[in-house]
Amino acid sequence: MHQANGGPDIQVQQHNGDFVAENTRNSVENGACASNGEMDRHEDERLKTPMSKSDQDIIRLIGQHLRGLGLNRTAGQLMLESGCRLEHPSAAQFRQHVMDGDWEKAKEDLDELGRLVDEPEGTQKMNFLLLEQKYLEGLQDGRMLEALQCLRHELTPLKYNTERVHELSGYMMCSTPEELMQTAKWEGKGPSSRIKLMEKLQSFLPPSVMLPPRRLQTLLLQAVELQQERCPYHNTTVNTGLENVSLLMDHMCSREQFPCQVMQTLNDHCDEVWFCRFSHNGTMLATGSKDQTLIIWDVDMDTHQLKHRRTFDGHSYGVSYISWSPDDKYVAACGPDDCSELWVWNVETGEQRVKISHSPEDSLICCSFHKDGKKFVCGGTRGQFYQCDLDGNLLDSWEGVRVQCLWCRNDGKTVYAADTHHRIRIYNFEELSDSQVIQEDHPIMSFTVSESGRLALLNVANQGLHLWDLQDRVLVRKFQGVTQGYYAIHSCFGGVNQDFVASGSEDNKVYIWHIRREQPIAVLRGHLRSINCVSWNPALPSMLVSVSDDATIKLWGPAEEHRQRKAQANGAPSSD
Repeated sequence: MHQANGGPDIQVQQHNGDFVAENTRNSVENGACASNGEMDRHEDERLKTPMSKSDQDIIRLIGQHLRGLGLNRTAGQLMLESGCRLEHPSAAQFRQHVMDGDWEKAKEDLDELGRLVDEPEGTQKMNFLLLEQKYLEGLQDGRMLEALQCLRHELTPLKYNTERVHELSGYMMCSTPEELMQTAKWEGKGPSSRIKLMEKLQSFLPPSVMLPPRRLQTLLLQAVELQQERCPYHNTTVNTGLENVSLLMDHMCSREQFPCQVMQTLNDHCDEVWFCRFSHNGTMLATGSKDQTLIIWDVDMDTHQLKHRRTFDGHSYGVSYISWSPDDKYVAACGPDDCSELWVWNVETGEQRVKISHSPEDSLICCSFHKDGKKFVCGGTRGQFYQCDLDGNLLDSWEGVRVQCLWCRNDGKTVYAADTHHRIRIYNFEELSDSQVIQEDHPIMSFTVSESGRLALLNVANQGLHLWDLQDRVLVRKFQGVTQGYYAIHSCFGGVNQDFVASGSEDNKVYIWHIRREQPIAVLRGHLRSINCVSWNPALPSMLVSVSDDATIKLWGPAEEHRQRKAQANGAPSSD
């Protein structure tokens, strides 16, 4: 990198929001002109076709990117032909001195740049960062006396971040450069640490003086992320960089990559299937039916197929609600309104951990485990609301609360519960306190909460699906399309970052929405009767399961994957 001269003879003019210098001795690399004649010629051309501020910004962004790739002469030629300057000449000189480790000259440059720093204490902070690097490099090189002088007579007099100064003084006890780098969590003297220093220093300078680091890449990444947010079918792991995306076209996922195709139909239940839920790790699925059985399925993470693992039977009223323990070791099963029993099964051994039945007058229709997995809550519409341990011992009870559905919060002590008064209230069993969170105008048949604990998805009788913000206690969105009467239909969040919402419907269809859209992005047909519950695999964003009164379980996946499997089954090579 060539150094740009920036002495007192520089006179800087503002031209269309950018700097154009009259000093012709600056290097081509930093965007200056080679001669007065060339400068005049290019100025004449610019005056004929004035360049907008946005055009100048784009040229500077391209120039910065080219220089970052090491194409310094190309960047200089671009600046020369455009008449723009990549950065203020004093800033270019400052950068060079920092990268060379010439701290005295860098400090002189900073004194000149100080008038351009917007933040009142910005110059002091920049000085501190410079001297910190100078001090650390002195220690690494073994120049202890110079480092001590820097600490006592330069860093300390700044009277800034004294806690950090004390920390720096402790580094003098390090006996080797390796110990210093490890203790200070510093990369050591060299281009890498100086580039990071320069990026910190740049943050104090306005962009008209020096562009923020990698500004073009930042803008492009923001554009890609915005396109992904607006893409209705984007359901893949979010990339942290630009390496795996094309900038030559707008981002758009195909519906073929979305779970809209029946991949597998299971008929092991012999009556209406009322509920389904994947385990927290996504490796198992539990389904409950009117046929008095609870079936556990293994999810093959390679073939994306469900395989029967074990069946738990003897649920005399049927299984209409299921909850997994946080470690996926246990599964709790509840029945419909007239069921007074609750079962907790050990999924690994197949043994019954406990069966709860406090009174034949009870109605235990829903349950949820606390985060620690050592206790759970359960309740029903006859006024039972219990907190129990894994041995079935009653720890606490709340009298007279008619619970339709409930959900334990991650704090381990409070519970959301929907009651028969069209409300969701929050209950604290430790303090025996409660407060209202949501009020609807119609019965809340079921609800579920997002992983973040911020959003709740409510299936409301004769209204459909409502999305609420639990923190702000406001109705965010009413999703359109689903047919919801007075039957209990269970919906779910799902997909990457839980960007999607799915629900069954009484019109025999599965509806899927993007969480930011009211209209469905997909309507799945395949069941013959009402769909009672859907569940999205938390580990496989492209896997969705639905269960129906037609006694079937349907596994949904991408059509693209279905075609590949079909081709492989027929002996044909699969296409990527």
